[in-house]
Amino acid sequence: MKLEGSFVALVTPFNIDGSVDFGAFRTLIQMQGDHGTRALFFMGTAGESSVLSVEEKKRLIVETARMKIDRIAFFYGCTGVNTDDTIERVKFAKANGADGAMLTVPVYVSPPESDAEAYFLEVADATDLPLGIYNNASRLQTDMHWTQLLRIFRHPNYVVHKESTTRAGQIAHILRAAPDISVMCDDTPDPGLIVPTMALGGHGISNAVGNIAPAEIAALAAPWKMDTAASVFRALYLRMLPLLGFTYSARSPVAIKSLMRAVGLPAGDLRRPLRNLDAARVAEGAQIIRELGLDAKYGYKLSAT
Repeated sequence: MKLEGSFVALVTPFNIDGSVDFGAFRTLIQMQGDHGTRALFFMGTAGESSVLSVEEKKRLIVETARMKIDRIAFFYGCTGVNTDDTIERVKFAKANGADGAMLTVPVYVSPPESDAEAYFLEVADATDLPLGIYNNASRLQTDMHWTQLLRIFRHPNYVVHKESTTRAGQIAHILRAAPDISVMCDDTPDPGLIVPTMALGGHGISNAVGNIAPAEIAALAAPWKMDTAASVFRALYLRMLPLLGFTYSARSPVAIKSLMRAVGLPAGDLRRPLRNLDAARVAEGAQIIRELGLDAKYGYKLSAT
């Protein structure tokens, strides 16, 4: 498995009563399939995984795996509270149709990097499901160095690396070593990491902006394989920069989910304690949508305000 292109961290849509809206999931998944997304990441930060119960997570895997469409890999966030719990969740995902699992170190544990390395390898030894590592030091306080990551990537079960630090050098060293994995940057906390990642030979972008602009992000996330790719990327990146910035102007997924609701996508409310953006902030995002012409392209319905 070699993923290239846009890897969208899908939001989790909720019904008015707060339950997971699986009908809306089907709509959102089909939208991604229609606009060039190559993989979906369920139950990440954008998917509000931290406020989903264990049973909700299991049902989410079972139900969404039945919605698979051609050409899109379904990855699920399977990090547990400890190593054994993570292994159990990965095995459940494998048994119920997942194409892969994304892993971080357990939340709040903040293990030293040497222990984190052992953790990632132990999980990989316990399954044959393709795995990805999400290096998200700003949230987890454990920051994997590229030398450690390259040792982990020798394991055949690791197929994706998602980098969320702002260190272009980290990406450069990994790409220089050419491990047999897909190297992707996150579009948060700094969309500026996208440029060096793609210029250095990155394989794509793991992102939340694709929830609302899937075709544009799919184009940005296409690997550079010809001389014209740089100029095409540059023009589109600069055009999309306002939306990239707006999406992370509040804690993920507050801004993207509020904006999705505003344009008529079936995202539902955020689960408390998170709250939707206020009307003035949403209006700022809606104006960006208009200026980019995304309302006309995707048939979004925006009010005149």
